[in-house]
Amino acid sequence: MTSSGAKHVSAILLCAGVFLAFWAKPFHVRVQAATAPVTFSRQIAPILYKQCSSCHHPGGSGPFNLLSYADAKRWGIQIKTVTQSRYMPPWLPEPGFGNFADSRRLSAEDIALLKEWVESGMPEGDSREAPKAPVFSGEWQLGMPDLVLKVTSPMQVPASGTDLFRNFILPVPITETKYVRAMEIRPGAAQVVHHANMLIDRTASLRRQHPDDWMQGVPGMELTVDSGDTFDPDSHFLFWKPDSPALIELSGMPWRIDPGNDLILNMHLKPTGKVETLQATVGLYFADKPATAHPMLLQLEHDGAIDIPAGDAAFVIEDELKLPVDVDVLGVYPHAHYLGKRLEGYAILPDGEKKWLVLIRDWDIDRQSVYRFQSPTFLPKNTVLHMRYTYDNSKGNVRNPNSPPLRVKAGNRSVDEMGHLWLQVLPRPLPHTEEDPRVLLEQAWMQNNLRKDPKDHTALYNLASADMISGDYRPAVDLYRRILTAAPTDVRSLIALGTALDGIGDWQQAQGEYERALTIDPQSADARFDLAHLEAKHDNYVAAEQEYRRLLVENPNDAVSHNELGGVLVTVGRTAEARQEFESAIAIAPNFDALYNLAGIEADNNELPGAAVLLERALKLRDDADAHQLLGNIYAQSGKLADALDQFKSVQTLRPKEAVPHRQLAQLYSQMGQLRDAINEQNAAISLEPKNADDWNNLGVLHARNGEAGLARKDFEHALMLDPQHAAARANLARL
Repeated sequence: MTSSGAKHVSAILLCAGVFLAFWAKPFHVRVQAATAPVTFSRQIAPILYKQCSSCHHPGGSGPFNLLSYADAKRWGIQIKTVTQSRYMPPWLPEPGFGNFADSRRLSAEDIALLKEWVESGMPEGDSREAPKAPVFSGEWQLGMPDLVLKVTSPMQVPASGTDLFRNFILPVPITETKYVRAMEIRPGAAQVVHHANMLIDRTASLRRQHPDDWMQGVPGMELTVDSGDTFDPDSHFLFWKPDSPALIELSGMPWRIDPGNDLILNMHLKPTGKVETLQATVGLYFADKPATAHPMLLQLEHDGAIDIPAGDAAFVIEDELKLPVDVDVLGVYPHAHYLGKRLEGYAILPDGEKKWLVLIRDWDIDRQSVYRFQSPTFLPKNTVLHMRYTYDNSKGNVRNPNSPPLRVKAGNRSVDEMGHLWLQVLPRPLPHTEEDPRVLLEQAWMQNNLRKDPKDHTALYNLASADMISGDYRPAVDLYRRILTAAPTDVRSLIALGTALDGIGDWQQAQGEYERALTIDPQSADARFDLAHLEAKHDNYVAAEQEYRRLLVENPNDAVSHNELGGVLVTVGRTAEARQEFESAIAIAPNFDALYNLAGIEADNNELPGAAVLLERALKLRDDADAHQLLGNIYAQSGKLADALDQFKSVQTLRPKEAVPHRQLAQLYSQMGQLRDAINEQNAAISLEPKNADDWNNLGVLHARNGEAGLARKDFEHALMLDPQHAAARANLARL
């Protein structure tokens, strides 16, 4: 004890000595400066102007303005309350579970500053220190658009009542394909618009379904539009909500819109307490070039499992999808209705690692949005995507639309439920093949949907379409027949079945399916067009002409049918009539095929200048190797060798694995006296087709003209080795 006590005392003495030594030194008293007060001008204005004013300005969706000190002071108590609870600004994803661009989430420091400012009396500070308030002029954010579309008829939104869902159809008045790099939606009355989505209707199907009332907008929360016969998975998040900036697509990813397409503005509207007039406008900004990368949307969902008992506070649905290819995820869009609570989206990588895509702990349909990643999230092949949504149908859910709670199933009404997780992905090219990876993604997606519901007609149809793109016509036939077993009068599936049957060589049965479709719907332009095309394909030109003419009686402005009829007439030697059909097609809607076909007639008639003009117009619509080829030939015949050279180079770029473009370039360079370039191109042709005796002979001729007799001799000998009867090579060798 004594020893222990001695140590304790010595320790105290040692410490005392230290303090004595310290206090023995001269010192200066240090007085800590008082913390500068938080002021509107210095700390609060930058927060509000960055995170709040985009909604809270005149004409914005916010219920009051936040553009001045007076505004902020008036609403200061409310600002403190809603930021402390993180109710505002509206941002649902949890931090650390997905790195999203344009996050609206306030930092803890910002929230603390707002609280301190309010509790200290909301001082303004030196107004000269405040940043300039943002200006909302009402002008287009990116300058004047290339094309402005306006909803045809204004809509009166009532002062009260339930939410409204309206689809406004916007025909697009273009005569050639355009690529949209940016879009701005101006709803006309932002305060009544909860959110909006833009859809592309490739076949104007919704307008055709509502010929008499489409201008007033078509009611409905969700709808399906017919994409036509073409597999076209290229898709984008065309989403708008209050305070949305103009939507600018990623570099190289503009979206395509063709003549005859409609845009559909799908809007969720909420009464505000007074009657509002809504008439949206949309501004489109076009890119100079087509897309070089093609994203697509994937969806996880399990609406078929939604049957939520009244009072159940933790009802769960799940879905998963295994990726057949490598992808980069560009963004996500979670969606549920009022009972949604916890929304999870994540990926399990092939090595078992869990990678979060999005986590929302407290879902609020009124704050839904698309969330884009700051940088693409890579997911390798065999990654499994997961969706897990939890719903709260108890009376404790303040958003529950039913009091007392009721049993809720899946449906399109807002009082029904949904569970969707959309992902925009950019599939990476497949190694060692030119197969489109989007086809594999589509097949995996549709097979997953059929696993959940084997009778899902949309999944059956889309899977069959993907099979047809891959050239797998027989399984497509089986899938279409599965649809028709349950829905024997489904005209769309009958037409598609006809196409698939023709693909396996059973064209007569295909003919029967088209005729069956026309029996059900005599006005089906698609069925009649495909029947006419089938007849022409199998040399039944009289029948084909008859069907095309019947189609044009009903649809005189169908440019494609005019062009197809022109093709039939050319084949049977009625060139003058064919010219009229091509000219009619061009007058209705200039399209590549009609311009190219008419150019062919002009070229055959030696009307080379006119043919060249038509081909130049055609190539502005589509970068096509055959058109470059024909235009190059015309330029060469006209003595415009430099222009011809440019065209043949374009052919070579579009057909890099073909020898023909290299042969043409070799011939043209030879005409221009550029023998070394000609030899290089001829060698390139031989590298692609090394057993072509003509190519070796032509290479020998070029070497001989270039004074390289030894090389020429070897070339001629090689040609004769490949073809001992090659007369030109034998004669050329003899001349040496």
